[in-house]
Amino acid sequence: MSNEHNPDVDVKEKVDHLPLSPGVYMFKDKKDRLLYVGKAKRLRNRVRSYFQDSSDHDGRIRVMINKIEDLEVIVTDSEAEALILENNLIKKHQPRYNILYRDDKTYPYICVTNADRPRVFPTRTVINDGSKYFGPYDSVKHMKRMLETIRKAFNLCTCAVSRKNIDRTKGAPKWHSCFDDYLESCSGDWNIEEYQATIEKVERMLNGRTNALIQDLKEEMSIASEALEYEKAARIRDSLQAVQKYSKKMKMVAGKKVDRDLFAVKVDEEINEACGVLFKVREGKLISKFHRFLKNIKHLEKGEMLQSFVEDYYTGQYAGAIPDEVYVSDELKNKEPLAQYLWEERGKKVRVHRPQRGEKAKMIRMALSNAKLLLGERKLEKEKAARKHIPHSVKELKERLNLDRLPRRIECFDNSNLQGSDPVASMVCFVDARPRKSSYKRFNIKTVEGPDDFASMKEVLSRRYKRVMDDKEQIPDLIVVDGGKGQLSSAVSALKEIGFYGQCEIIGLAKRLEEVFVPDRSKSIMIPKKSSALKLLQKVRDEAHRFAVDFHRDKRSKRTIKTELTQINGIGEKTAKQLLKSFGSVNTVRESSLEELQEEIGNKTGQKVFTYFNGEKE
Repeated sequence: MSNEHNPDVDVKEKVDHLPLSPGVYMFKDKKDRLLYVGKAKRLRNRVRSYFQDSSDHDGRIRVMINKIEDLEVIVTDSEAEALILENNLIKKHQPRYNILYRDDKTYPYICVTNADRPRVFPTRTVINDGSKYFGPYDSVKHMKRMLETIRKAFNLCTCAVSRKNIDRTKGAPKWHSCFDDYLESCSGDWNIEEYQATIEKVERMLNGRTNALIQDLKEEMSIASEALEYEKAARIRDSLQAVQKYSKKMKMVAGKKVDRDLFAVKVDEEINEACGVLFKVREGKLISKFHRFLKNIKHLEKGEMLQSFVEDYYTGQYAGAIPDEVYVSDELKNKEPLAQYLWEERGKKVRVHRPQRGEKAKMIRMALSNAKLLLGERKLEKEKAARKHIPHSVKELKERLNLDRLPRRIECFDNSNLQGSDPVASMVCFVDARPRKSSYKRFNIKTVEGPDDFASMKEVLSRRYKRVMDDKEQIPDLIVVDGGKGQLSSAVSALKEIGFYGQCEIIGLAKRLEEVFVPDRSKSIMIPKKSSALKLLQKVRDEAHRFAVDFHRDKRSKRTIKTELTQINGIGEKTAKQLLKSFGSVNTVRESSLEELQEEIGNKTGQKVFTYFNGEKE
């Protein structure tokens, strides 16, 4: 491993001289703060990609690139080494543009200390002191059940305090009840060989190896019985019964006795967070589950989030023994470094795969359901916290427009058409100045012929708020229509006809001068341009416009696919979409050469498309 760092050299000059080796790269700003840490199979190629055509980058990455003032790289011997180093640096520095993790609680573990006579006890603090930590346990109840089994099966003290720190003259500590049983016959007095053999069995049990442990205990009991050591055989029998009882309570989730980890990630765009869930299966039984929340995920694909979650788990404090198989809910963007790391850690190849059917796919679906539930709870927590904080822009908007109530829930409408074709409308929803995307609505205009925005607005509001009344949905605090007096009049007329007018307040926002129109008032209201209230209205209106235009474009594109490309014999909707995505429009497809079409969709299919538009090639 080597380090390259020279702050006096321009960043782009550094990029040109980077090696084509695996390693880790770090971007820094002018104050030498770490912006981002990444790994690469070939450093020069990966880092150079950031400084090429910016249209390939999302907005967040473009902002980061503009802040880069320095570059530092660390060359490693392999991608697996780069993976470990990358995760260690992210955990240490928590750079602003990397995925960050949030635990909604401190997980309980069972610790086996690093000593000749290891202690076994519960803890929520993981210390890098050579001790072994088993878990994390998803609930204290499950951890306590395991500790109780260890006490009953092996007569082992599992208190979170060392025996040598106990003053026997004062009796057992009141806050450690198990010392009532073990103070006088503590396992610390055992023969060292017997103690270490017991600890080895405890670790096997903590690792989920109950089937093999049960078999070994049966053999030990049989040997002791044959040797006429009936007292020892009785003790082993008691241990065996305790382990068997615990094993029966564990849920069997696999048809064969395999060790596997199953990872799944679910995203909630409203709170801009994801939840990663892990199911640990040992000997075919689900022994524990674990979850973490992922932040800084905007514009990332699920595969990138999932890969980060999996890599962070195996290189972090939560990782246990590497299983035989690793299954994931989505394809990882680049699983080679992870596969190499797992192979090096385990000593043989570990399968990393996305299951499509069967018991493994069923388990992945169950993990996704758990992630969805956890995200729902997380959203409720955030909403509860948000209710205690009302944004200044919401308060100011109430004052500027003299509204009767705070406009905490705003619903905004916009129309979109192209010379009257494919008319559509959109509704976006903002709650406490933030978009609530799960409440967005799209409308196909059904009763209006031609480009009539007033009539379209009337139809859409009638449909929307008739549904709100019929289904007893939540009523907004403020309705915003994109347009001036005309659109507002149409909207008011629609609400009056269905008996909804007066349930909430309604305004129109004219784009040219950013004038706000309210019912029964001839003059518009002009909100100062620097006002946070106006910026909120503009943000809501622009989002409604974007959503409407996107819907109109999608609808027009689908119609174009259906009426043009799918008429070609042998061309289905999937191929048509691929052509439009690659060439941009039907006209471009029509004008493309045979070679270009064949390169994109294959020789035979490309020939069909070319022949349809151009006739047989001479």
